[in-house]
Amino acid sequence: MSELTKILHVEDEADIREIAQMALELIGGLDVCLVGSGAAALEALDSFQPQLVLTDVQMPGMTGPETLAAIRARPGYAEMPGIYMTAKIMESEREALLGPRDIGVIAKPFDPMTLASDIRALWQAAGL
Repeated sequence: MSELTKILHVEDEADIREIAQMALELIGGLDVCLVGSGAAALEALDSFQPQLVLTDVQMPGMTGPETLAAIRARPGYAEMPGIYMTAKIMESEREALLGPRDIGVIAKPFDPMTLASDIRALWQAAGL
């Protein structure tokens, strides 16, 4: 297993991006690239080279699942692990959302004090 250090966070709501940035960088000690859309995620991908994509599910333009599919279609990113963040967290929706390289779902609102450790726990549980 490798240590998780770099996360690409895709979230269209600026206030959630800001809280997540503080939670992941200041509390979690992670290197985070924050973007506001799926298109911006694709632009940041090669220069940032994340180990994991943390994405909102419902966004204008490209949804979270569409964003992850577009990332995984890029050369070298086919196995990119993803975690979804969503306010819709019913068990039936969670199971329908997760594909083979998706390692979990984090409910919104999330706890900023535990967000980084929650993500690391999903990373470790997936054997990454």
